Parts: sequence; C-alpha cells; structure tokens
Amino acid sequence: MDGPVVSIRFLELLAREASAVEFEGPIIQARASGADPATIEELERAKVEALKVRDLLKRRARREAELSALYDTAGDLAALRDLDAVLEAIVHRARQLLATDVAYMTLHDPERGDTYMRVTDGSISAKFRALRLAMGHGLGGLVAQTAVPYATADYFADARFRHREHIDDAVKEEGLVAILGVPLRLGQRVIGVLMAANRSARPFHQEEVSLLASLAAHAAVAIDNARLLQETRNALEELSQAHRTAREHGEAVERAAMAHDRMTSLVLRGGGIEDVAAVVTDVLGGSLAVLDDLGRAISGDVGELDSGVFEAAQASRALGRTVRRGDLLIASVDVGGEPLCTLLLRSDDADERILERAALVCALLLLFRRSVAEAEGRVRGELLDDLISRPGSPGLADRARRLGMDLGAPHVLVVAKHSGQRERAAFWASSQATLRHGLAAGRADEVVLLLPGDDAGGLAQRVARELTASLHSPATAGASRAGDPANVAAAYQEARRCAEALIALGRAGDGASASELGFVGLLVGDGRDVPGFVARTLGPVIDYDARRGTALVDTLAAYFGTGGSPSRTAEAMHIHVNTVTQRLDRIGKLLGEGWPAPERALEIQLALRLHRLGHTDTPDTMGPSTI
Repeated sequence: MDGPVVSIRFLELLAREASAVEFEGPIIQARASGADPATIEELERAKVEALKVRDLLKRRARREAELSALYDTAGDLAALRDLDAVLEAIVHRARQLLATDVAYMTLHDPERGDTYMRVTDGSISAKFRALRLAMGHGLGGLVAQTAVPYATADYFADARFRHREHIDDAVKEEGLVAILGVPLRLGQRVIGVLMAANRSARPFHQEEVSLLASLAAHAAVAIDNARLLQETRNALEELSQAHRTAREHGEAVERAAMAHDRMTSLVLRGGGIEDVAAVVTDVLGGSLAVLDDLGRAISGDVGELDSGVFEAAQASRALGRTVRRGDLLIASVDVGGEPLCTLLLRSDDADERILERAALVCALLLLFRRSVAEAEGRVRGELLDDLISRPGSPGLADRARRLGMDLGAPHVLVVAKHSGQRERAAFWASSQATLRHGLAAGRADEVVLLLPGDDAGGLAQRVARELTASLHSPATAGASRAGDPANVAAAYQEARRCAEALIALGRAGDGASASELGFVGLLVGDGRDVPGFVARTLGPVIDYDARRGTALVDTLAAYFGTGGSPSRTAEAMHIHVNTVTQRLDRIGKLLGEGWPAPERALEIQLALRLHRLGHTDTPDTMGPSTI
C-alpha cells in the first residue's frame, strides 16, 4: 500500500470524525492482504499521528464550545435581563460543557454564616435542593471556607471533607459520587460555590476545573452587577420619592398658608368659629366639630364621644400636634395647662397643618370671647354686688337695662357653694348670666346668680347639676325668689341659708329652695310659707278627711301622741285596734311609704301641730311644742 493512499485513508477518517476504533481498519486490511512488516509499521505510525490529530481537533472543538458558552454568558451578563435567568443559564451550561449529571450553585448567607442552594440543574431530590452547608462542612463548605477548588472522584470515600450526616444523606438521596466545586469570588471575598457532579465515579481534568472556574467568575460578576443595579434602582427610587415628598410638602405648606390666610381674613372681618370650620371643610372636605373646654360642641355635630377621644385630645395637647384615633383627626389647644378648644375632623384628606392652624385660630377666638365675657362679667358682677349690699343706690335699674335686664320682672337669686377652682366657677357663672340675660358674681367659696324666672327650686337644681359637672366636684345651690331690686339682699341671705342647710343635711351637690327643704325651710326661709308646708306634708290626708268625713288626721295625731302604739291609739280614741290599723294603712297609701321614718315623722308632727293651730301661727310665735 503506497504512502499517499495511506494518508488519504486516515484523512478520510479524520474528516468524518470517525471513532478511535475505526482507525485500526487500514492496518487490519493491510495484514489481510499480506502486506510486508515495513508497510504495517508505517501504517501504525500513520495511525498514531492521525489519532493525535483527532485528539487535537476534539480538544479544539471542545474549547470552541467552551469559548462560545463563555461568550454567550458574557452576552447574558451584558443584558442582565434577570439575575435568576442568568444564574440558571450558567449552571445549565456548566452541566452541559462538563457532561455531568448535575450542576448547582450555593450562595453565602451572611446572617446565618452558611451557604444555601441558589440554583440547581438536573437535581431530583427535594432534600438536596433544600440543603444548607456550614462553612468547612462537606466539599462545598470546604470550597466556601478556603476559596480553593476541590474535586473528588468518589465523595464518600474521600476523607479530606468533614462528612455530616444530613449532608451525606442528601448527597446519597441525589445519588452523587464524583463532585467538583469552584469558588464564586468577588475580589478576596467568597460569595458562593459553583459545583458539577456525576452519579458515577469519574475524575475531573484540569481543563474542566478551569472551565468551571471561568463560569463561576461570570456568575460572580452577574451577582455583583445585579447588586449594583439594584442599589442604583433603590437610590433612584429614593431620590424620586424624596423629590415627590419635597414637592408634596411644598404644595401642602402652600395650601396650609392659603387656608391660614383665609381664616385670618375671616377673623379680621369679624367672623366666628363657624366660619373657620367652614374654611377647613371647604379645603379638606369631610366634617368638622369644634368642642369647648368642657367637651361641648361649639360648631358641628359630634354625636356620642367615647373616653378614647378625650384621651386623644389630651395627648394632642401634650404633644402639640394632631393625633389620629380611628377615622378622626384630633387637634387640641390648651392655655396654662387647661383645655381651651378641640377640633375633630373626619376626612380623607389628612393635612394636619391646616387642622392645627385652625385649632390655633379657634383658640384665639375663644380667648377673645372669654376676655369680652370677663369684662362684661365684671360689669354684671358689680351691679349684683350693689343690689345685694346697697339696694337703695340710685341708677340700679338703668344699669340693668343697659345690660338687657328688666329688674321689675320675676327673678330668682341662686347661691352655689363649691370647693372647686374659683376662676373656673366664676367663668361658668358669668357665661350663664350672659346667656340668660342675668347677673353673676364670684365670691371666695360661692357664686351668686340673679336669673329671670320664678321656679326657684328647679333653677337651683339645674345650677347645682351643671356647675358640679363643670368643676368635677360637688356644687350645692340654694335659691330664693327676688321680686324687685329692694329684696335682692333678703333673697341672697335666704338662698345662702338654703345652700348651707343642704350641706348640713348631707345633701352636698344638690339644689333646693326653702319650699323644698320641708320644716327646715320654715327655719331658713324669710317667707315662712306655713300653709304651703302643711299642704305639702299633710295635704292628701286633710283632703281625704274633707271628702269622706273620716278622722285620719285625728288618728295620726293620736298615733304620734301615744308614742306610735296602735293599741294605745285605739284606747285614746275609744275605737277598736283593727280600725286604727286600717286607718294607718290608708294614711300610708296617701302619704307614701316611709312616712313613719324619724325625719319624715318629724315633719308630719310639725305639720299636724301647725294644722291644729289653724295655720295662723308660725314657728316663731308658737308656744312650747307638745309633739
């Protein structure tokens, strides 16, 4: 066989990428045809050279594939469409180029100090995909700790690694035997490990280690670029948010300033709290209510408020800003530690600046009103002092008319005793006098009011109730009718005695006139309405006797005269004891339950005595009592 023919045969084999076994064909044919030993030797040399060329071509083809994969990876990194997609592509290419059964990537967890599975390709075990490797444990943990590539042809027979039961169980479940791992490095820092593994024993060549290391370098760049890109995006978003916040803040400040200008202009033109509330609702929408220092509505409808709203108002005063409770915005202002006004806004527009400015404007309006009221209160107080201490002074009626009062109309004088804050009580009394076109004056432990009307008892009870609520401590009110300016002083003395009598009777916080105090009223009242007292105490029994011709009044007198004994009463009246019992039962129905009680019995005995005297005597003119 000629040399050129031999070369052509081997070139044909190389051209069609024949397997290594096929290169034995020309030698076998030569031997079969009886070629001499020299020819056979030449063929052997040609075969060896051809196989070298074949190996070289295969290595170059593999290198071209590796370079192509690295080029594609670099292209993916340049686009960086999605970090997960890039990492998955790198792991997939590692598995293909190294022709392994599995490829995977672990990343470092700085919080837990270990590595965790980030991407896998070819894995079939859930336990393996969830595996975490502590630093230095297993092949991956050793690579992460030392930053050096490691390869093993048989993992379970390799003693270089710290075998841990949970790691080995996961590797066995995946069926891995041969493993290669290279570090993912950013500078001197290892951020993870890229690994390729086979389910059968096989060695890993240096070219494969270098290829996997190149892919790992690309993966590290991808991760770092993604981090930088995310940080850039975060910075841009923060900058954009800061710009939006600054713009919104500027707009809010401008809108608050415009609203403040509108409210100020309203006040200067003589507007009130209702006008300020209208501006707030016009700008912010929703509904607004304004409360005074007692929590009463000055403007708007508040409905029923729970204790939490008042706690929020207290917090608003303490913090000096708006407080939210549920769907309410609450802004409250105080003066000297005492609440002055509270604004309650229910709106979707939570611009706290406008609400806080509105609260300040309302507070100023209330302070102005309070100053005017205090000035008017001083005038009214001086007039009331003169009516009490100098009833005959000239010009009292004219001074009253200038304040809108007609002293010739029926009036009631009320004295309210209290132990609360003197200034608060005086302000409350002055406000009541202004609202009801009356007079008010404050003393050390009492306030005095002269108000239109003729129901002394009812007015005393109302004053006691409302002043108690304002002071949060008992206020006890006594009242007396004041028919004309001349008897205001006498009415004051009687009302004062009524208030003192209520306190002495243990009825602090109550209100009454002399007529409501029973026999005590006879002692403290200047009018001494004896017939009225008898009628209130014994009227039903007297009327029953008059209609039926019975002797209930006499039976009642005999009953008390015998010490409350029905049998002795029967003997004294010469009637049967059952008759006495029946009469006492009728008396109980007419006078009501509890009539034999000591205090009530005392009033009834006094009324019986006055009735027997014919309604003409008073306690001051009666002789010694036989009750």
